[in-house]
Amino acid sequence: MPSHMEYDYIIVGAGSAGCVLANRLSMDPDLRVLLLEAGPRDSHPLIHIPVGNGKIIPKAKYNWKYETEPQPHLDNRRILWPRGKTLGGSSSLNGMIYIRGHARDYDLWRQQGVAGWSYADVLPYFKRAEGNVRGADAFHGEDGPLHVGNAAHGHDLFDAFVASGVEAGYPANPDFNGAEQEGFGRYQFNIRNGRRWSAAAAYLKPVLSRSNLTVETGSLTQRILFENDRAVGVQYARGQEEISVYAAREVILSGGVINSPQLLMLSGIGPADDLAQLGISTRVDRADVGGNLQDHFCVHTVHASNTRTLTDELVRLERGAVSMARAFLTRSGPASAFPLEGGAFIRTSDTLDIPDAQFHFSAGNLLSLIRRPFASHSDDHTRPDAFMCHVCQLRPESRGNIRLRSVDPRETPAIQPNYLSESRDRETMRDAFKAMREVMHQPSLSRLSDGEIWPHPDVRSDAEIDAFIRATGGTVYHPVGTCRMGSDDDAVVDENLKVRGAENLRVVDASVMPTLVGGNTHAPTVMIAEKAADMILGREALDPELYA
Repeated sequence: MPSHMEYDYIIVGAGSAGCVLANRLSMDPDLRVLLLEAGPRDSHPLIHIPVGNGKIIPKAKYNWKYETEPQPHLDNRRILWPRGKTLGGSSSLNGMIYIRGHARDYDLWRQQGVAGWSYADVLPYFKRAEGNVRGADAFHGEDGPLHVGNAAHGHDLFDAFVASGVEAGYPANPDFNGAEQEGFGRYQFNIRNGRRWSAAAAYLKPVLSRSNLTVETGSLTQRILFENDRAVGVQYARGQEEISVYAAREVILSGGVINSPQLLMLSGIGPADDLAQLGISTRVDRADVGGNLQDHFCVHTVHASNTRTLTDELVRLERGAVSMARAFLTRSGPASAFPLEGGAFIRTSDTLDIPDAQFHFSAGNLLSLIRRPFASHSDDHTRPDAFMCHVCQLRPESRGNIRLRSVDPRETPAIQPNYLSESRDRETMRDAFKAMREVMHQPSLSRLSDGEIWPHPDVRSDAEIDAFIRATGGTVYHPVGTCRMGSDDDAVVDENLKVRGAENLRVVDASVMPTLVGGNTHAPTVMIAEKAADMILGREALDPELYA
């Protein structure tokens, strides 16, 4: 490759947003598009088997393997933060659950002054992206690239989970992305014909043959190149070679909640005092770059099962090999779906208008896929002959930040989520845990349980529950917010996702979310990129769609 080349658009990061942008921008054959990805291609076959992420996540080749700073409110533990480092980004590692969040989340963005991002504004972009097997209606699309399929496991434990929720007084809900979010039901997944349907599979693979689209993997972007205040290109490293490439129109950062603010700060856009300490000349003094970090914090409970679990089928040597072979050869069996189909959104208080906690229920023990595959001791909560549920707080008040450690782009930034630093978050997590535990002890699930093994049943008082949450809680892998979108002068990007104080530079990924949405973040990130593509190409936004 020549040492200097020019494109119309340079996209940094081939994750959920970057793959969407590469597809949409390269639809015009007259536009030259470069997509840069630090990781390798998604060629490992286990990436595409729905349960294969248990074997992929431990591999540094495909996972940035970040970890947080010690968390003062979590017994000073460091929390592992897996993030995808391959085509598809974290959509090549995640649980593939399709959730948009609550309509109120986007209306709140609009109320905070971010024009064009209410739920009525973003609903048509969710629908444009979506290819839902249930068909099109007021809330869903059926022709979009992102395949959305129904839960595939017919396991009694999932039915028992939904029934237990109803027994505990909650409504049943057949569609968390429809008119109402609250209730118990089955998740839908980005799985197609027994294969993970990542952003790369949905948006990138079908257009790789376009002559105007160039995809460079193994390419770590080091800094943004400027002429005065205008972004004109990037410098990236591929092997031992440093390459400069130029953008006639725009540079677009889609590296995610860690890498996008890191690259801005390495390029002189960020908190001036912090940059000066590292000897970085400040181009734009923007204190919020890397700030406003939010994440869904969760805690789980585990029950021994008196019926065969899905992880029994996947992990036991004599059955797991058969399950994987079926998934590879016939796209069927327990390995061709994901054992996390039970879902719920609840209010921890009757004083709330919308759900503030989310459940993910597995008819097996996902801990056994990564930690101790052949555990069997009666009090070992990683054993595969168990089922589990975890609960997260949907809208935490705690805020953290991402900060540079050095000027070396290869050095991991300092990640400080400040989990549970706000007392309201600690109270909400305690109430949510109690609600989850109550559901898990309802008659329908109790009939299939041989008893709670995590935490120990003796953990009952508020103080004991708080200690358990501090000692065991972690992330649901939904960090957002570090390049906050807003109409105020402190916001990193404006409502068109343009970086304030710079020209021809945008951020398009989950880092632009002003606040966390009430649910998983992959689908909202795809939506953001779909909407951003129209902005970048100068197209009129899709007409808002009113909803009940």
